[in-house]
Amino acid sequence: MSKNLYVGNLAWATTEEEVRAAFEAFGDVTSVKLIDDRETGRPRGFGFVEMSDDSEAIEAINALNGKEIGGRNIKVNEAKPRAERPRW
Repeated sequence: MSKNLYVGNLAWATTEEEVRAAFEAFGDVTSVKLIDDRETGRPRGFGFVEMSDDSEAIEAINALNGKEIGGRNIKVNEAKPRAERPRW
């Protein structure tokens, strides 16, 4: 079963390839998605990594949470399901 991880406090210059390389050291990475601001197109400083194996994902969380990537100490934890928001 795959696990989706939240990765925060990323430097704006951090690329998906850099994030993928950091997480691939712990197992198979299914996808990496860094989030951009809808209006400006600039990075928002966070993203999501999906890993195919739960135990590898937990190992990555424990090893990478607080680790420096791109000059910033990143925050890594299990992603929470997106809350339903009302449509106006």
